[in-house]
This record gives sequence, structure tokens and C-alpha cells, in this order.
Amino acid sequence: MPDRELPKKWQQSAKVVKAVQIAFDMDTKLQYSIRRSALDKGISPSEQIRHLLGLPTHTKPKRPRLTVSLNDDDYQQLGARYNIPPEQQLEIKKSVIEELTKFALDSQFNK
Repeated sequence: MPDRELPKKWQQSAKVVKAVQIAFDMDTKLQYSIRRSALDKGISPSEQIRHLLGLPTHTKPKRPRLTVSLNDDDYQQLGARYNIPPEQQLEIKKSVIEELTKFALDSQFNK
């Protein structure tokens, strides 16, 4: 394959591909401290670690979101929970968001 320069719009992506993710096995209390500090600052734990190590961080905040991986069995269970057919994944997602929002608001007012 010829060795040629990548188009400019792909060059930044090439840098990201070369990055290697590392995991730290640490005591649960230490992990909690770092995660809590990141949460208090509104940044990801990864960004907090980069900050603590004096590495560059993203100045533009990323879209905050929570994630969970769901498989077909999970959609079956959630569909039954919300009385929604499991193949209506978008409707299930909406119901999950409502339930998580209710949890967060209830937790906020019960402090």
C-alpha cells in the first residue's frame, strides 16, 4: 500500500486511533473519590484523571449522558415492566428516561 498523507479532515482522527486506553485497578474508595471529584466538576472521570496528571483536557465540554447496554432479554423485561412491546425500543427508552428522571427528582428532594 502506498505511503501517502491522510486528508486534513482525517488527520485528527488518526491521532485518536493511535491513542491507547489504559485501566487502573485501584481501591474502590480511591476510584469513588476521583469519580466524585469529576462529577462535582461536571467532567468525565477520564478528563479528571488527565487534569490530575497535568495532561491537556478538552476545553469544549462533551454532551453529558448516561449509558447502559441493553440486550434483547433486557428489552423483553423492560417491555413487560412498561407494558410496551419489546420491539418498540424507542418507546421503552422514553419510559426509562421518565423513570430515571423521577428517581433523580425524588432523590434530589429527599436529601
